[in-house]
Amino acid sequence: MPANFVTIESLDSLDALFDRSFSHPVVIFKHSNSCGISAHVMEQIAGVDHVVNVVVVQTNRDISNAVETRTGHRHQSPQAFVIRNGKAVYHATHYGIDADAIDASLRP
Repeated sequence: MPANFVTIESLDSLDALFDRSFSHPVVIFKHSNSCGISAHVMEQIAGVDHVVNVVVVQTNRDISNAVETRTGHRHQSPQAFVIRNGKAVYHATHYGIDADAIDASLRP
């Protein structure tokens, strides 16, 4: 089943995702809509069998900055996280982002 991409458009939505991570892991993908690498990586993670929450960095820089603050990982794009219990249990950037590794980190 392909990924269901959902755009994060508010800090309240981001807060809700971090809260949800205490019961279910959450995938966050920071995407640049002007970067070919980001577009290519997004195609690759389309195979992740989970909801992928997307932060478009050009239009939601405040949300992108909040992800950086909450995870402790310096901003990059593309950048992927799996959040569990409020912490990043998976983090990768650029071509280091791997759909299989994301899927593996979603398992209990």
